Amino acid sequence: MTTLKARTAARVRKIEEAPGTPLHIRVRDEIRRKVEVGELIDGDGRLMTEAELTKFFGVSRITIRSAIRPLVEEGMFDRERGKGTYLRSNRPENWVGQLMGFSETIRDAGYVAGARILRKGMTNAHDDDVRDKVRERAVWELRRLRLADDTPIAIEHAFYPPDIGLELESRDLISIIMYRVMENDLGFAIKEANQTIGATLADNDSAKLLGVKPGSPLLSIERLTMSSDDRPLEFLRAVYLPEYFRLSINLTRRRT
Repeated sequence: MTTLKARTAARVRKIEEAPGTPLHIRVRDEIRRKVEVGELIDGDGRLMTEAELTKFFGVSRITIRSAIRPLVEEGMFDRERGKGTYLRSNRPENWVGQLMGFSETIRDAGYVAGARILRKGMTNAHDDDVRDKVRERAVWELRRLRLADDTPIAIEHAFYPPDIGLELESRDLISIIMYRVMENDLGFAIKEANQTIGATLADNDSAKLLGVKPGSPLLSIERLTMSSDDRPLEFLRAVYLPEYFRLSINLTRRRT
């Protein structure tokens, strides 16, 4: 018969099989994976306590707290003071996630975010969709090859109103955390973003930049970010290597 001590040791060994990734990130990913299949939570969706998770994974309470915090911030869990941490139940047509830029997402995953500037500056050589979304005839564009630990994994092409673009022009566009700059430095209150996710195939240009063969599958994203006063702040088009990104949404079936 397998003892609790042996099962805990096995879980610790499994978590430690991912060298180079911080421990709290490995624990976080394991919590997410187990909760998605109904483990670690009770019938009411209440997550194990920090003390219980500490024993379950055989790690410190600080590690557990560091693992749970981003899951709360991204909307997977709600914390109720004095009651515990509960799995958030979302209606399938109204999923809410946390708005994060590339650098925030990549750093949260345990990589070092980087970029190579491919093009930047004012332009009016854009299509009607960009003009309609940004509500400007001329826009400031920023096209970057995005890196994770110096590996190319995405190409982002963003469009901004001229006044925002000119503010960004003089900043470090390699390591910039865009939404933090907009909020903290430029004083914009970001209200929401509408994001569409699809699939596409790599053309010759994107294939060369990302180091894949033309025709390879890529994840495509379009995102329009709006301010609290309904002003477009950023319109982003991007393609990503699919192995670096995973979309996870909790769905519930409406009962009548």
